[in-house]
Amino acid sequence: MIVALIDSGLGMLPTSAWLRKLRPDLDLILALDPDGAPWGPKPEQWVIDRVLATAQRCLDRGAEVIVLPCNTASVTALDHVREFVGPAVPVVGTVPAIKPAAAACESVAVWATAATTASRYQADLIAKFGNGSSVVGVACHGLAEAIDRGERDAAFAAIASAVERTPDDVGGVVLGCTHYPLMADEIAAQLPAGVRLFDSAEAVATQTLRRIDALNRPSAGEGTVEVFLSGRPGRLPASAEAFPAGQLLAAGRSQPS
Repeated sequence: MIVALIDSGLGMLPTSAWLRKLRPDLDLILALDPDGAPWGPKPEQWVIDRVLATAQRCLDRGAEVIVLPCNTASVTALDHVREFVGPAVPVVGTVPAIKPAAAACESVAVWATAATTASRYQADLIAKFGNGSSVVGVACHGLAEAIDRGERDAAFAAIASAVERTPDDVGGVVLGCTHYPLMADEIAAQLPAGVRLFDSAEAVATQTLRRIDALNRPSAGEGTVEVFLSGRPGRLPASAEAFPAGQLLAAGRSQPS
């Protein structure tokens, strides 16, 4: 069973690492797009076309399941990918963990990129899943970009800035960008004691495994990891190894291209 994960950068690593931990036999295709990153500020049709082209390349490499561990890709292209690949290929998207956070905490902050924080998409999620809790958005300027580059000092500065702009009374922080769980420990260390973090990576990985099991096909593989960089066979960026999830995936056996 080959699972393809599609994202512009390192935001795919948390979900990929959970898949590796839960099912180490799965063969993974990690399709990054350094040439086009970041996707957030790009026009909607550009993102759709980019994601669909990547999905086609993954299918050509034998992918049987496609995961979009990226909020931008999920919001913009998820329905298009599902229509493109047809019902035989499960496609799993990502939604920020606002619902479980609001169910557990009376006051919640959603950390996300500036574009997502200002988006109608996030406002709709808060309205739908806020559950009567106080939910505020906090734009984490430059954090995703610093993580992609593996620049920990810049990431620490972005985290400190977000902490300063997070209300003192929040009980939970939603990591609303898939990059942010890569620095969950560092984020927790800067927040007041007792603030809970919520992210979607484990839930997306678990949903992916449910969809795989529902196919009723042999799913055992060799645990290979195949990396594509804007369509070219390659390796995970060196910056990935600044994070435990990247180290775990880099240690996987690479499949010949």
